[in-house]
Amino acid sequence: MAVSVDAAPRGIDLGDPAFWRLPEEARAVAFARLRERPGPVGFTDRATGRRCWALVRHADVAAAGRAPEVYRSGPSRWTERLLFGDSLLDLDGPRHAELRRTVGRAFPPRPAADAERELRTLAAELADRAERERPADLVAAVAAEFPHRALCALLGLPPERLHRTAAPTGGDGPRARLALRLAVSATVRERRRRPADDLLSALAAPAPDGPGPRELAALCSLLLTHGARTTRDTLTRGLQLLAANPDQRALLLADPDTHLDGAVEEIARCAAPSARARRTVAVDHRLSGIRLATGDQVLLCHGSANRDAAVFAAPDTFDITRSPNPHLGFGGAGPHFCLGAQLARRHLRILLPELLTRLPETRPATAPSGAGLGFTS
Repeated sequence: MAVSVDAAPRGIDLGDPAFWRLPEEARAVAFARLRERPGPVGFTDRATGRRCWALVRHADVAAAGRAPEVYRSGPSRWTERLLFGDSLLDLDGPRHAELRRTVGRAFPPRPAADAERELRTLAAELADRAERERPADLVAAVAAEFPHRALCALLGLPPERLHRTAAPTGGDGPRARLALRLAVSATVRERRRRPADDLLSALAAPAPDGPGPRELAALCSLLLTHGARTTRDTLTRGLQLLAANPDQRALLLADPDTHLDGAVEEIARCAAPSARARRTVAVDHRLSGIRLATGDQVLLCHGSANRDAAVFAAPDTFDITRSPNPHLGFGGAGPHFCLGAQLARRHLRILLPELLTRLPETRPATAPSGAGLGFTS
């Protein structure tokens, strides 16, 4: 399908899955060229032949995030809905808001002191093991296992089911997701019959606007997959950035009380755990002078928005003292702001100092992969 004159420059095809497998540096150069254009960039999704638009500038991505009545999340493919039910990621409107309020109570800005101690104990345990075993891949040893175990403990998933739920280093395929959903559903049924002192029991308690068993299983599965992956990928990228910028690493280690929060935010800006999101245009309208039609598909490129020179001075520089830092790494403003953002920040504040001081020479063996997270995912 031909697109308008607002199509991407020659040589940049956002609809080609191969584009999303390019090295990060190559994609960064391409997005810098796209941000020079005045508004949304048109392209064709090769998998579906549908007309699509990429929002690559900070102002456009932020505006779309604040307009859920125009940019709808829309349901997943019907086969996924049949197997897994409606995900929070696929809902809009009042029901989405109700479920977010319910689950949001699980992530207070300031956790209880005992919860904080438990997280620090877990971080020390994993660092101890990594120090002894010197694993080849820190991602599998710490960056993936920490959020997975922390979330299971938070939810109250029984330890014996830990390794039969979401695998710490993967588990994103349909079969793994179905196994996770079945395990969580079984625990939800148990908690409804015999409540315990955990988050899952609190969420499972009957309430007028609370989640039903199927919705609760979907919510918990979302936390265990996307929530764990957010921390895993952000920490992995953060360690790479600090290794590649020894001056920033030294600054952080010299005064972590001053610079830790700034380091976490700058890592989120550069890593962009919510790198992109799919939306469907619900009503005809114009954005930055470009007409978008009902039914058009839209790709919100948060990672590109975080490199917008109109907002960030020296956007390609990793600077833990950057202030202000209005990044969209966790999805930006609006109702679909990453539900686990505060949890990811908390995990990074605990893990970064632990790893940098205990394992100063360690760096991830592999980078988070963008493959499989393209437009049709």
